[in-house]
Amino acid sequence: MSAGGFEPNFRKSSYSDRSNCVEVADLGGETVVRDSRNPDAGLFHLPSSEWVSLLRAAARR
Repeated sequence: MSAGGFEPNFRKSSYSDRSNCVEVADLGGETVVRDSRNPDAGLFHLPSSEWVSLLRAAARR
């Protein structure tokens, strides 16, 4: 699935397992997330600053 007319370069976390995984791509100032088991289901777009905030909050737990 393309985002904005081109194919994003998605990556998976090394912590992912086969049953619970998302893929993430950076698109300039935006981060795109998708379900790796169902990549055609759609993309979740959010500002990169919000993605960084989410990762920092998760790291504190």
